[in-house]
Amino acid sequence: MNEIAAYTNFTHANGNAVSPGRRLLNKVPEITLYFWIIKILCTTVGETAADFINENLGLGLTTTTYIMGALLIVTLVFQFRARKYLPGLYWFAVVLISVVGTLFSDNLVDNLGVALQTTTVGFGTILILVFASWYASEKTLSIHTIVTTRREAFYWLTILFTFALGTSAGDLAAERLNLGYLNSALIFGALIAVVALAHVRLGLNAILSFWIAYVLTRPLGASIGDYLAQPTGEGGLGLGTTVTSLIFLTTILSLVVYLTRSKRDLIAVSAADAGAGLRLSPAAGESRVLVVTNKTNATPAVQRAVRERAQASPTKFFVLVPNPEHLPFDRSDTSSDVGERALAEALPLLEEPAGGEVEGRVAASPNAYDDIVQGLSTGRYREIILETLPSHVSHWLHVDLPERVANLGYPLKTVTATH
Repeated sequence: MNEIAAYTNFTHANGNAVSPGRRLLNKVPEITLYFWIIKILCTTVGETAADFINENLGLGLTTTTYIMGALLIVTLVFQFRARKYLPGLYWFAVVLISVVGTLFSDNLVDNLGVALQTTTVGFGTILILVFASWYASEKTLSIHTIVTTRREAFYWLTILFTFALGTSAGDLAAERLNLGYLNSALIFGALIAVVALAHVRLGLNAILSFWIAYVLTRPLGASIGDYLAQPTGEGGLGLGTTVTSLIFLTTILSLVVYLTRSKRDLIAVSAADAGAGLRLSPAAGESRVLVVTNKTNATPAVQRAVRERAQASPTKFFVLVPNPEHLPFDRSDTSSDVGERALAEALPLLEEPAGGEVEGRVAASPNAYDDIVQGLSTGRYREIILETLPSHVSHWLHVDLPERVANLGYPLKTVTATH
């Protein structure tokens, strides 16, 4: 026990004490059928609620925008302060951001006279720039790793402009192109089906597929909302914005209550201590260490760290090495021959210091943090050995990686890469 305690203390040599209160779970829900249903319902409410507040209550576009914008800011403050995904808070923020995104588009078109073609192209351009900035900063657009404030900021900024773009695109299709609300809804629904089919059958990248579908659900929901609410003489069913908004808000509330109780939309990265962090409990009596290397070969520094840990107490080691053949847009070559050959050469070098068999795999993501979180979510590991860089910056290992990994709540030992 003393040896284990000494090793645990030594793992914090990087100066970062691990505080359970700093550990964050993913801040967004798992992508299930419930996610898409509520998302479409929220987009519909965004369209009808904005019209209800603006027209039925007579507040006007400008006043409505100020009120809803202020409410959204307050809600996002609570969302950012939360340490994990809370269904009620998250989906309330989505409803509000849907309304605000709609108001952005309506203000430009109705108050300032900007053409729908211009707003559609403009919001589309802004959205592309947000995606580019997000990817340049984080090297991934995956929503399964929204565990830092910066990633969450990119996420909500993206959501805002998907709603603004979707509103303009939906109105452009239904009104300016005279397709009608029902036809527009069918067209956007068909496009989403094509994306889903391309992902399932043709292997379209999952993250790219998700964001294309996410953007398309906004004009789909807007078209559905207009079809239900608008008068029959204008191609709608004449339910009105009040009735339509109440129907969809009630449905959203029911689903959110169900998900809050059932927890069916929680991303499977929960904690052994009732959700306080990312760690899961390994099997009783099992001790496993995740070894993350900068290079695909086992450097002397990594070998020494493995030997020291193995001498402290019996354990098993699993090695995660970078994939040298990553492709753009978070798509990776999971069958990397180069990576697999290098891994096969590295494992025997670690078996002697480990005192037994060592397993490993080639990374699936261009971002080391994403692969580490994915590995930890299996619940197999108690500790981490992380190889860092002596001076230069790696495309896979970012300079802030040790601090971010330390915040996950695991004992962490960092070693400097050597040759």
